[in-house]
Amino acid sequence: MELPIYQVDAFTNETFGGNPAAVVPLKTWLDDDVLLKIAAENNQSETAFFIPTKNGFFIRWFTPTMEVDLCGHATLATSWVIFNKLGYDKDQIHYQTNESGDVIVEKSTAKNCDGITLNFPIWTSEKSDVIDPIIEQAFARAPLEIYKGKKWVCVYDDPDFIRNVSPDIDLVNSVDCQGIVITSKSDDPEFDFISRNFAPQSGIPEDPVTGVAHCILTPIWAEKLNKTNFRARQVSARGGNLDIELRGSRVFLTGEATLYMQGTIFV
Repeated sequence: MELPIYQVDAFTNETFGGNPAAVVPLKTWLDDDVLLKIAAENNQSETAFFIPTKNGFFIRWFTPTMEVDLCGHATLATSWVIFNKLGYDKDQIHYQTNESGDVIVEKSTAKNCDGITLNFPIWTSEKSDVIDPIIEQAFARAPLEIYKGKKWVCVYDDPDFIRNVSPDIDLVNSVDCQGIVITSKSDDPEFDFISRNFAPQSGIPEDPVTGVAHCILTPIWAEKLNKTNFRARQVSARGGNLDIELRGSRVFLTGEATLYMQGTIFV
C-alpha cells in the first residue's frame, strides 16, 4: 500500500523552525497498530492521520509511543496540507475527534498574515497549595506556583531560567500527568509570556512548540495579566510563535506553517 506523507513545520514561517509534524491523509482508517507503527517510524513528536467525512474530516494524532486526544501543531500542519495541497476550496475546516469534540480551523483574517487559526477547548487547571519537591528536584529550582491539570504548569519569574534550564527528564517522567510546562512573563516586549513543554510521559522529552500547552497556559496568564489577547513564544531550541485569543471556554491559536517534505510511504 502506498500512502502520501507530508512533513510540515508548524508555528513558524521558516523551515527548520517551529514544530515538525508528519501528516498522512487516508481514505479509510488503517488498524491502530499500523498507525502507531507509522508514527514510530516517522519519529516526530506527532503524526496526524485524517479521513474525509460528510462535513469535513476526522483527525487522530499519534506520538511515537501512543495516541493522544488533542494536538495543536499537528492540526495546524494538517490544515496547511488540506488548504494548500489537496484542492480544498473553503476557508474553514471542520474536524471530528475521538476525545476533544469538534474542532474548527480557519484561515486567519489578520492583516499581513498567512496563518491558520485553531479553535480549541481550554484545559482547566487548579493552583496547588503545595510546591511539589519533585519539581524542584527535576528543574533544580522551585517554581513560584504550580497549576495542576492534564499538564502541570510551573510558573517562574526568570525568563532566562526558562530558556536555559536542562531538567532531569527521568524525574519529569515520574510525575503523573501529560507533561510539565514551565513558563514566565516575557522580557521581550513582542511577547506576553514564554514557555517550554516537557512531555516524556507521551514519548516526547521536549516538544518544540505545543498548541495544547497554550490551552492550559492561556487562562492562567489571562488571570495574571488581566487580558484576553496574547502573543506567546515557546522558547525551545527550534522555537515558535503563537497569537492567542481567549473567548470564554475556547482558545483561538493562530500560527503559520511551512512545508519541509512530501513523499510516499509504503506499508
